[in-house]
Amino acid sequence: MQYKPHIQNLPAYKPPKLLSGPRADLVKLSSNENPLGPSPHALAALQDALGQVYRYPDAASVALREALAAHAGLSFEHVICSNGSDEMILLICLAFLDAGDEVVMAEGTFISYMLRTLEMGATPLRVPLHNYTHNLTAMAQAITPHTKLVFICNPNNPTGTANSAAEVSAFLDAVPPTVLVVMDEAYLEFVTRPDYPDLLPDLRAGRPNLVLLRTFAKIHGLAGLRLGYAYGSPEVIAYLDRARPTFNVNSLAQAAGIAALGDNEHVARSRAHADASRACFMEGLRAIGLAPIPSETNFVAVPVGDDTVVSNALFERGFSVTPLGIWGLPGLIRISFGTVEQNQAVLAALGQILPCG
Repeated sequence: MQYKPHIQNLPAYKPPKLLSGPRADLVKLSSNENPLGPSPHALAALQDALGQVYRYPDAASVALREALAAHAGLSFEHVICSNGSDEMILLICLAFLDAGDEVVMAEGTFISYMLRTLEMGATPLRVPLHNYTHNLTAMAQAITPHTKLVFICNPNNPTGTANSAAEVSAFLDAVPPTVLVVMDEAYLEFVTRPDYPDLLPDLRAGRPNLVLLRTFAKIHGLAGLRLGYAYGSPEVIAYLDRARPTFNVNSLAQAAGIAALGDNEHVARSRAHADASRACFMEGLRAIGLAPIPSETNFVAVPVGDDTVVSNALFERGFSVTPLGIWGLPGLIRISFGTVEQNQAVLAALGQILPCG
């Protein structure tokens, strides 16, 4: 067989470590899921849609795109849907990158940006974080004539930090119009800082080189249905649509997404739970001598010394968290917010592993 070297050399995907045999007590705090689950309206929509699963879904996700466009005050042509945000990242890389192109991203951000870049034979230019936050000034300076894309995760996964509206505005003004800026806003519904950027007006005003990635996996609790979407200029969206597989968004996800988008009460409950969980972790982690990174998301990252040792020790106690060495952040772990009881239990376990000095 003749394999492509840039795909053959990719690191093999390794799913989260599983305990041997069934363990009903395993608390999964490693994927930034919504512990409140999906909207009741989404569950009802799923039930109603089950009888039609013998039919192919709407290939263009028309009703869902119309709902998303109305939600953002944009036109239908500004919206594209995907089988999760990771497929959207793949589609963007497929559509814009050739071998030898460059992609600017942070060192210590969502690892899919690097993997999908390498998958296309392109070169990731990874700029170190500053205070665990995207250094947008340095990222702008890293752009060269070979740069095709810039990926920014705001708020950042896995550190939970966010860049301000002023920082993002200055960065966008510094980026050449030929470079597409992909702003991943998967966690924007959890943000509390008042100066977080609202970039929808930029798209309404016609900015051509900006794409906003969003998802139903986090605040809406639909991670298992794999439903992502993006807002961008009609020209870019139409171009991406040419690379999109037919029927990439299944009918159940489309139905649930429309229902979830309209359930403001569930979104408010989920945000309130994240706010309370964030306060609980900040206080609890500091109480055991740790220095958690202030977060704008539904997870917290914290330096623990040896991320592999600590995550394995938590795993043995029945908690799955994410060690961040492979993400470029050795010594840190990321803990997703669970239920009130789960949050208290993982803090107690950490206290046993890392007792106060």
